[in-house]
Amino acid sequence: MTSSIKMITALGTPLTPEEDLHVEGLEAHLQDQLDHGINGFLVAGTMGLMQLLKESTYRDLVARSVAYNAGRAELLVGVGDTSYVRTLERIRMVEEYDIDGVVALAPFFIKYSQSDLIDYYQSLADASSRPLFLYDLPQTTGTKLEVATVMQLAQHPNIQGIKCSDHFVTIRPVLDAIGDEFRVIVAQPTLMDVLLRAGVREHLDGIYGVVPEWIAAMVTATEGEDWETLAAVQQDLSALLTLLQTFSAPLFSTVTALLNRRGIPGNFAPRPMRPITEAEEAALFEMPLVKKMFAGKAVTTAE
Repeated sequence: MTSSIKMITALGTPLTPEEDLHVEGLEAHLQDQLDHGINGFLVAGTMGLMQLLKESTYRDLVARSVAYNAGRAELLVGVGDTSYVRTLERIRMVEEYDIDGVVALAPFFIKYSQSDLIDYYQSLADASSRPLFLYDLPQTTGTKLEVATVMQLAQHPNIQGIKCSDHFVTIRPVLDAIGDEFRVIVAQPTLMDVLLRAGVREHLDGIYGVVPEWIAAMVTATEGEDWETLAAVQQDLSALLTLLQTFSAPLFSTVTALLNRRGIPGNFAPRPMRPITEAEEAALFEMPLVKKMFAGKAVTTAE
């Protein structure tokens, strides 16, 4: 999938029973994405559950992702934590590796003002040897990066973009005003067909890791202006997201079952998330949409 469209997968973090990095799982996960033309990765983002990992697992995840990717796709690393010093410490930990940038959530746990956030991000950008990307995820952090804040931060030479998981209307003014100079990477997996057709070319989400074939099909359909196919794939993708959000097992445990079935070993749901039960897993793989996901693929079971 050589394309001007940027599809960045937020990778999960496969773990061993001791919650160390499952190296074979990581390599299989990366290769599966590369085989389907994914041209960017976010390692240790929200999908990668960085805040739940041991420090040694986090460091190993970054080092091995860089080594296995070997420059084949853009590689961004999540570093956002609860304070300036904690986030800076993570930046220092990862900037020794050959990465393309660091991605920092708004600090969470305590509420911060917009002026606090401006100081936070500008100070991190001053200190980082790697390009810094903002990450707006108010649904989780409880803190919104307002448009005026983003516009001011975009003037910093080392702040090169934003990953926006809030609704598209909240970032549209930034895209319209400075989209050519400042990367706006959207996480809108239920609106991809509309946004791709409108010319929005940078997308990022964790769901891409589960169905990279569908994401590749969306890129191909967009480039061929095959809007009917694009809409049809979007319907399946939206249905899958609803399934994952409403299924009886925890989200990351359900994702674990799906990725294991793709031949990607490891547990993507660290404790205290409970694992999927045998009955839930059996029910999951009897669902028509899940059967459709694996239609035409060799089914592999990975533990």
